[in-house]
Amino acid sequence: MFLSTFEKQLDAKRRLVVPQDFRAAVSGPFDGVFCFPSIEADCIEGGGKALFDRYCGVIEELDFGDPLRTALETSALGGMARLSFDTAGRITLPENLCEMFGLSDWVVIVGLGERFQIWEREAFQAHRAAQRELAREGLAQLRAQQRAARAAGGAA
Repeated sequence: MFLSTFEKQLDAKRRLVVPQDFRAAVSGPFDGVFCFPSIEADCIEGGGKALFDRYCGVIEELDFGDPLRTALETSALGGMARLSFDTAGRITLPENLCEMFGLSDWVVIVGLGERFQIWEREAFQAHRAAQRELAREGLAQLRAQQRAARAAGGAA
């Protein structure tokens, strides 16, 4: 699993040191990660073969020619880069992905369980604040629903 948040600096060649825990999470026959433009946010999404297989599974569930299937194929598969680790545990981010998300100096790598995201530092600060607010509101709603369900169950 990809866990925690790390700030890292890109070098002049767009190389990024991948946290050791992340490298360990993707160990297998391919020594690297798959990265592509995130579908849900303005950042790079990445992961190991398990994430790649999961996206392929979702795509394959849809009929050939389905507009959603085509959109997922174009976004995830068409934008995907297979990035190998060098001897220092770095990957070189593709220039087009760096330009797309304004990645030029400091970036934030965020573990999200079976996947991770790479953000421009300031963009991530705003995203994290919005996500914390959404999580607070969602958790409060969930707790209210649970209390209401318990109250309804006790009244029966």
